[in-house]
Parts: sequence; C-alpha cells; structure tokens
Amino acid sequence: MEPLTTTNRAVVVTGAGTGIGRATARAFAAAGDRVLAVGRRPAPLAQTAAGDDRIRAFAVDVTAPDAADRIAAEADRRYGRLDVLVNNAGIVRAGSLATLDPGDVDAQLATNLVAPVRLTRAALPLLTVRGGVVVNVTTSIGQRGWPGNSVYAATKAALEHLTRSWAVELAPQGVRVVAVAPGAVDTPIGVHQGLDPEQAAAVRRWQVARTPLGRIGRPQEVAWLITTVAAPQAGFVTGAVLPVDGGAVVA
Repeated sequence: MEPLTTTNRAVVVTGAGTGIGRATARAFAAAGDRVLAVGRRPAPLAQTAAGDDRIRAFAVDVTAPDAADRIAAEADRRYGRLDVLVNNAGIVRAGSLATLDPGDVDAQLATNLVAPVRLTRAALPLLTVRGGVVVNVTTSIGQRGWPGNSVYAATKAALEHLTRSWAVELAPQGVRVVAVAPGAVDTPIGVHQGLDPEQAAAVRRWQVARTPLGRIGRPQEVAWLITTVAAPQAGFVTGAVLPVDGGAVVA
C-alpha cells in the first residue's frame, strides 16, 4: 500500500458551498491538497473555489439517486485517486414530534444519513487503494437530548454509530473513519432552515448560554480539526468522535 503524503492528496468535501464545508475545502487546499468541492448550488461553490486552482467545484445534490456514483467518478476522472472523503453536507428542519412535517423528516434522513452511506460506499474502491480517511461531520449536541430538533440530532447520532462501525469494518483495508462533532458554529444553517433574523439571534443566545467558552465557534476552527484528523500524522486515530464545541457537550 502506497503511503499517504502530506500534500497533493485528493479530497472530496460535501456541503462545500458555505460554512464548515467551505472552510474545510480551503484548509485542505492551503495544505497543498487538491479538493473537489461538492454542493447543490453552483454560485456558492464558485465562491469557495475563487482564487484557488486547487479547488474544483462540482454541483450535485447529494440526495440524488446517482449522486454518489457521479461524485466518485468525478474524483477518479480528475485525480485518479481519492485519499480523504469529508461527509459534511447536512440540513436542519427543526420541530417537535407533534409539529414536524413528514417531508422534513425524509429530507433530513436523506441528506444527513443516507447520502453519506451511499457516497462512502461508492468511494470505497478509491479509498482502499492507498489507505484513505473518511471524516463524518456530526454534532456534539446530538450526544444529548435535543427537544425540538430530535430528528436532526438522531441522524447525526446514527452517523456517529456508522463511524464506529465502519472504523472496525474498514480497518483491514487500511481506511480510517473519524467523526468531528461541532457545537454552535457561525454558519448560515439557521438561515437555510428558514429562521428570520430575530429567531436566529434567539437561537444564538441560547447556544452561547450553554457553551462554557461563552462564544460561537468559527468554521475555520472546525476545519482545523477535520484536516488534523485526516493527516497522516493521525494515522492511529480511528473510530473516534471528536467534539469541537467550546465544552458544550460536557457542560
């Protein structure tokens, strides 16, 4: 098995148009890696890639039936390899059990859980060639009860279980699987779920009050952890779920 180098690896990042995904794509590129930035909307992806020829945008909805095969094929076509897969794409559709729309349940399951399963499976033939890394982006709050957001939290908790299971299953093939679990981070996910500015501000106040470090995290701080656990120097780390949440999960 050819060892990974610290630069010029081939990386796929989903949900790369904004927030944590954008910061992660740029962080890998800054380290000398080549990045396929995947997302639904071409315009934000173009902004992610702007000014950096190491980032290539690939617009596709990860929930589409053929998305996983298309993404894996594009990585193979462009780079002839895949060393790191970051399953970052996710959506939030808040609501209590009594009020949550069934369509919102299906959408969260499709994006947050089913899409990573399909994409990781499609990417396996490439990942196993050199002993690649899968990083699943979950949520630290998913490790606790989350009234009013139970389905989102459940999809992320399920992804953490897959992380542990895949780590054992894929270890003989040299593939590591790790989860990074952000807490409250400054991303547009609240806007994407339809919150108005006043509602978004109220959510932020609630989050800060429950974060021991007393602030919202930055996407770059999560991207740092993702790139760190994906580095060859972290080669003995697998099956771990690593929070980056200002202490929220232990408070």
